[in-house]
Amino acid sequence: HPTPYTPHPTPHTLHPTPLLPAPMSLSDPRRQKQLKTLVEKLGLSADVPVRWDLLDLALTHPSISRDKNYEQLEFVGDSVVRLAAAEVLLETYPEALVGEFAALRSMMVSDRTLAEFADRYGFERYLLVSSSTSIDRAGRISRLADAFEAVLGALYLSTQTMVLVRSWLDEPLREKAAEIRRDPARQNYKDALQEWTQATYKKLPQYLVKEINGLDQERFCAEVWLNEQKLGVGTGRSKKAAEQAAAKSAFLEVVKG
Repeated sequence: HPTPYTPHPTPHTLHPTPLLPAPMSLSDPRRQKQLKTLVEKLGLSADVPVRWDLLDLALTHPSISRDKNYEQLEFVGDSVVRLAAAEVLLETYPEALVGEFAALRSMMVSDRTLAEFADRYGFERYLLVSSSTSIDRAGRISRLADAFEAVLGALYLSTQTMVLVRSWLDEPLREKAAEIRRDPARQNYKDALQEWTQATYKKLPQYLVKEINGLDQERFCAEVWLNEQKLGVGTGRSKKAAEQAAAKSAFLEVVKG
């Protein structure tokens, strides 16, 4: 069973940087209370050194303010969640190959997964959005994933360590990794394969699709290539389906090593 996360000494602890601004209460006590409730939902105590101003910003959609919103924190949080996922995978599956790590992580940090995590902790009720944006159901997954990453960015910057992140994020990340390994057929193999090829070769795979004359419904055949080597073949009713099937064939070979 994986051991709970305990932070290792970081450059910040070995060579202290100037003191971070002390966490200050927000001017709006109602908003402050909301954010404290969210922090407690994450399993953190209400007195942890959270930068409340950053957390407030992390839950402010660009439709509310063009210049004071979550976009910069989302940029930081994108790296934070990828690092957290990498560490969880290394600790949980120390014998796995790098190719499997890359493929698993691409699914663990996808917008759909991060939106699931945001729903798990009820982020939507704390996210400030314009009324016109809130009724845009098509953009909901993207909004929640962006806000989730931004919150991770705010928590990381509060202490400049992973302490306020991994103490609660490890569990859902570990559960998602196990779910993907149990049932990989539900996953997006094109994204997974791309993550692996970029991590391993710094290149994107190429897909060649042709229409085939057959009596069945599998009208298209796709091949996926990398470095002049055919990695996989697949068929489907559409070009996209054929590419996904080819990516699945290639990805499963990658995981097997």
